[in-house]
Amino acid sequence: QVQVVESGGGLVQPGGSLRLSCAASGRIFSSNVMGWYRQAPGKEREQVARVTSAGSTNYADSVKGRFTISRDNAKNTVYLQMNSLKPEDTAVYYCRVLFNHYLDSWGQGTQVTVSS
Repeated sequence: QVQVVESGGGLVQPGGSLRLSCAASGRIFSSNVMGWYRQAPGKEREQVARVTSAGSTNYADSVKGRFTISRDNAKNTVYLQMNSLKPEDTAVYYCRVLFNHYLDSWGQGTQVTVSS
């Protein structure tokens, strides 16, 4: 019932920047957690960052200081600003909108490739 669409992925050189966007639509409860996850070849999906409706954030140690997550509650949109990108950041990035166990939606993913 909740649709989640990511955008902003692409190819970038090491040290470059990208900004990912995730727009949610449908039956959305304002009190939720929105997060970014990624999955690289040969690895399990991992949490990159998350932000609550109140603005509390958490980051994976591997991206702390380089990535910034933010959200616009009025637009039901979450962003991930990715700076100082490294080749190891290459992955498919997924957006998640979670209200509870029964209302948990994922986007289709957007490819981020960091390579020279």
